[in-house]
Amino acid sequence: MLLFRKKNNSEFYRFFRNVLGYTPRNEEIYKVALTHKSMSQEIGNGHKINNERLEYLGDAVLSAIVADYLYQKFPYQGEGFLTEMRSKMVSRASLNKLSRKLGLDDLVICDHHSNNISKSMGGNTFEALVGAIYIDRGFRFTKKVLLQRVFSLHMDLDEVEKTTVNYKGKLIDWGQKRSKKVTFETVRVIHNGKHERNQFECRALIAGKPAESGIDYTIKGAEQMAAMHTLEKLPQDPAE
Repeated sequence: MLLFRKKNNSEFYRFFRNVLGYTPRNEEIYKVALTHKSMSQEIGNGHKINNERLEYLGDAVLSAIVADYLYQKFPYQGEGFLTEMRSKMVSRASLNKLSRKLGLDDLVICDHHSNNISKSMGGNTFEALVGAIYIDRGFRFTKKVLLQRVFSLHMDLDEVEKTTVNYKGKLIDWGQKRSKKVTFETVRVIHNGKHERNQFECRALIAGKPAESGIDYTIKGAEQMAAMHTLEKLPQDPAE
């Protein structure tokens, strides 16, 4: 069983009462969500308890909630805009910022001297928290908490929309760290008629092998979309 020190217990309950607006039913699942792998607890047969499994679950739940939220909020925007906005909202930079605003960073149980601590610990913990809320209260309740207590109070969508994320640079950097050359190619030009601008479809190549593609009205934009789609499908190192 995971135990908090008395001070942390009071902070734990204060966080849920004041920040998220409810009292947990299954306290243990939330304490697992706050346990970084540097403080894993072994329960036998080599099995360790930490928040990585909840992070995996929370990532999927969060993505679905954000996708639905954006679909309802921007009824006239296309798939490209919605996909890019979702990527910005659930990016590690965005989730790390949310974690700090919520005060979640102060609740994480971790070994601050461990080499396993990454700059994304806050964002990862936020995803694990989402997974814990989902297990404790279900999808509808999780969506309500995120929309009413997190996004509406701590995330400025106008600011998010204006944020420029260099997905192409991030993908190239990803490849350089792994000695894999990343290039881009224009697959086709989409002719949209006499009075419409042409679009371009570009594809990312990793070590010469085709990855994901993207479509935009400029080659630069299409390459950014291709890089964004590719990054979504690539495994990331825990330390990144």
